[in-house]
This record gives sequence, structure tokens and C-alpha cells, in this order.
Amino acid sequence: MLRYISYHCVFPRYGSLLPRSGFHSAFRRLGFAYPHSTKAKPTMIAVRNDGGVDMSEFVGYMEKLKNYERSGVPKDAGMDSEEGFDLGRMRRLLRRLGDPHLNFKAVHIAGTKGKGSTLAFLSSILREEGYSVGCYTSPHLMTIRERISFGKFDEYVSATVLTNLLHKIKGIIDQSMELENGALTHFEIFTAIAFTLFSQEKVEIVIIEAGLGGARDATNVLTSNELTTAIITTIGEEHLAALGGSLESIAMAKSGIIKQDRPLIIGGPFEHHIESILRDKASLMCSPVVSASDPGIKSIVKSYEKRGDKLFQICDIFINVKKDLPLYIELCDLNLSMLGDHQLQNAVTATCGALCLRSQGWKISDESIHVGLEHTILPGRGQFLTKNEIESIGLSGVSVLIDGAHTEVSARSLAGTIRKICSNESMALVVAMATDKDHASFLRALISGLRPDVVLLTEVSIAGSKSRMTPSSSLKTSCVQGAMDLGIDVTDIGEITHAKSMDGLLISSKENPNAMLIGCATESTVISMKAANELLKSIRGSKNGLIVVTGSLHIVSSVLSSIVF
Repeated sequence: MLRYISYHCVFPRYGSLLPRSGFHSAFRRLGFAYPHSTKAKPTMIAVRNDGGVDMSEFVGYMEKLKNYERSGVPKDAGMDSEEGFDLGRMRRLLRRLGDPHLNFKAVHIAGTKGKGSTLAFLSSILREEGYSVGCYTSPHLMTIRERISFGKFDEYVSATVLTNLLHKIKGIIDQSMELENGALTHFEIFTAIAFTLFSQEKVEIVIIEAGLGGARDATNVLTSNELTTAIITTIGEEHLAALGGSLESIAMAKSGIIKQDRPLIIGGPFEHHIESILRDKASLMCSPVVSASDPGIKSIVKSYEKRGDKLFQICDIFINVKKDLPLYIELCDLNLSMLGDHQLQNAVTATCGALCLRSQGWKISDESIHVGLEHTILPGRGQFLTKNEIESIGLSGVSVLIDGAHTEVSARSLAGTIRKICSNESMALVVAMATDKDHASFLRALISGLRPDVVLLTEVSIAGSKSRMTPSSSLKTSCVQGAMDLGIDVTDIGEITHAKSMDGLLISSKENPNAMLIGCATESTVISMKAANELLKSIRGSKNGLIVVTGSLHIVSSVLSSIVF
């Protein structure tokens, strides 16, 4: 049953909250970096000091390039066909730069979900062993520098290094742009910069996250000589138009990273016919396959423990794979900061990757795997804010969880994790999404799994632009319809804006106390969070409440940028 409150709901004005200068230079990926020690507990370390280097020249140069993250990816662009991205121009660019990608060994990761987390787990393991590791990932939360890290510590590239490298190779890039008739994209050029940097820094191994699909992604210039292992984490219905329109075509596109005689790790679990596509391609390439969902692999979350502001899931992983590539390890009482069954599966996939490298002669101890997994933190993925962080954005008496989930599958995973950890708390969702996502399925899965008291739909720019931003009113329509389809009573509280009082909003929350409150906002994420907090207080009284901010990594970024100390 839908009840509509006709008057305009309002929300009091709050002062602006700006990130402290240098905030993201103090935290790796706006989270944490860890000392390389098998004995030390996780602690924050200082990252490279940029000495106030101005990145405006670098950012300005990159901003002029064609950026599909901002505008959206063209139809079939990720397919291995005439409509797909032209890998030839990427290879020609790298050739003019001296083929830097031929100078390091690499692990290549593709997949619909779990790429970034699997990369984070595996890089942490390798750094724990003492290797100098390069990482290339996307998108970023706060600064483009997050996309590149290298060395024995998890430090992202400094502004100084990026600016100096641009000065060194800008002539070659400009010449290439002219020769390619202006077709080179933001992602292609930044990928070339990353590969040049990894070669320059002489890293021992690079872990590379594919941007879109696999076959025609700019990162897919590696040959079997450079590739040590390919990893495909999951296959799901995302970027459907760019990847052929079906799960089968998406699987085919991602299978393009498989190389001759190089092992393939598949995460999963996959539908049988989808896994068959990946295995058939591996068979054609004579590539051994290890499945992280193999019957010989067991993993379990045994319990959750809170220590101070930090929550851990205590897990066991047992791997005893006998087919294709024998792998074995027992990991007991892992204290993982990355929460949820899906993150445990990502940890298993990364562990299979580490064991696969060990089978090729890379020195990786069981202890390094254990400690590396425990030291992995990736901001914006199941991240609970600390009490100080919550208070810094003007909230109190509430917990806040931020997560970049944006697909139906990831919504189910997020809901399942929250149910296990916070099952009895009153709850509010604050959601913003890009236009190319399946909003209805995502919101339906989330509200079905969580049955929140409050849902506020908001807006956030995507890669600095509003062209891919979904209007909050459209999200609200999808959410209301989804709730009604599920038989949930709904009170539409309209639009939340700045004003002098919250009286109307609070009155509407009490007219039908059993109804789910659904509203929208066009202003900042923080204002939506504060409105959600006030509504939860009116519902729960003195009981604890939880605000979940999700729908994209871009809304996660907006929360992190508002944290002040």
C-alpha cells in the first residue's frame, strides 16, 4: 500500500564539510597501508610525501581525453569484433614507448565483480613475502593516483612521479594521438603510463585489473611470455550493451585474457554453461584451470569479532585441488577485515592465485598468505566508519557502512553480510546509482534482503560529470514500485531539501509507523545521511541504528571526501 505525503519535506541547513588538506595522501586508497612484516600488526604508515606538488597540469592533460567512464561505453565496445575497441592502437602506442609491458611478469584479473578485492588480497600476499609489486586498478575513489601503486609497500604513485613521467613521454603520446586521429582514450593513455612506470621502477610482478570485459580491454596486450596467471572472478549482467547483451557474450569477452599455456583461476561459482565457456577457451589455449569453487576447496566464516572500532570475520580456508594444477594449503582462524561471504570467496580466489604462482617457482610461504590476507583492507567495500569518522561528518549515535555494490548480485551479497552482523538494528539506506545499472533489480534485492525502515535516494556525479547520474526521482520510482511488489507498506516522504525545520519529515514518519519511508534528495550525500539519521532516531528512540550508503563507488567517494579530522 502506497501513502503519499503531499507537502514538501525539508531538512535544516548544515555547514559544508571539506576534506582536510592532504587527507588522501595519509591513507592508501583512502584507507590504510601496512608495514611489511610478518610479525607486526596492521598499522597506518605515511605514504610518499609529494611536497605540495601541483597535479593540475597532469589532471588537465588527462581531462581533455575521451573518457568513457564519464560518458558511458559504446555498444559492443568490449566485444572481440569490428565494433570492439581497437587493441592495435594500444599496441602501437606501447611500441612507441618502447614496449614497457614486455619488461615485467603479470597477473591479469577480469570479472564482473571481485576484481579489485582479489587484486588487493593477492598484492598484499606478495608484498608480505617481500616482492616489489605493481598494481593497476580502476576506478578510483578520490584521486587518479590510487589506480597505480608499486614497491614493497602499498603506496600509490606520487604526484611528482606522475608529473615527471608525463613531461618525459608527452611528446610520444601527442605524436601517437595525432597518428591515431585523436582516437586514443583516457583509459588507454593512463594504462600506457602505468605500464611505463612499472617498467621504469623494475617491479618484480604486476597485478592488472581489466577495465571492461577482457578481450578488447586496453590492458589485454600481455602475451603468454609476460603473463603468469589469468584470473576471472565472476560473470554477471553488467555492461550488457558494451559486452554483447548476454551472460554468454560477457563470458566470451572476459575469456579473452586467457593466454597460451598460462594457468587460469576461476572464482565463481558460475552457472554450468558459463563455466563451460571459460573452460572451453582454456582448453583451446592449453591452459590448466583451477576453480576456487572446486569440491576440494572448503571455506567458512566461523564468527565475527569487534575490536575497538574494527570488525573482523574469523574464517578457515582449506584448499586441496588435485586436477590440472595440484594446490594445497590450510589456513585456520584468519582474521579478515574484508567482510562477507563474497569477500571470503575473493580471498580463496587470491589464495589460489598465490599457490599457482608458487607452483611456477615463486617463493610464497603459507605464513605470507595468511598474514597477507589478514592485512588486506580496501576502502569502500563493506567498510564501517569509525566513531571519529562518523562524528566528523556531523552524525552521532549511529553506525555507518559504505559499500560500492551496484549490481543485483552484489546487493544480495551486501544484504546477506549485513543480516549476519547487524540483524536487530533499525536501518536506513542512502543510495545513488549510474544510469547504466539495473536500478530496479538492485533496489529490489536490497530492500527484499534488508527490509530497511528508511530508503533515501540521492544523486552523485560520475567521474566528475552528471551525464551518467541517475535522477533521484527515477530511483525513488523504482524503489517504491519494488517495495510494493514485495508487499511492503510504503510512505513516500517526497523530496528532502535544505530548510529551517524537519517537522514535516518527522510527522510523516509517525503517521504509519510500520511503513517503509522512501524519499529522495538532489543535494549532498551527507545531507541525505543526516536526514536518514533523524528519521531513524524518530523510529528507534535510543536504540542503535545503521545507515548503509551504497549504489556505486562514486557515492562512497562522496562520503569519504566529507570526513574531517
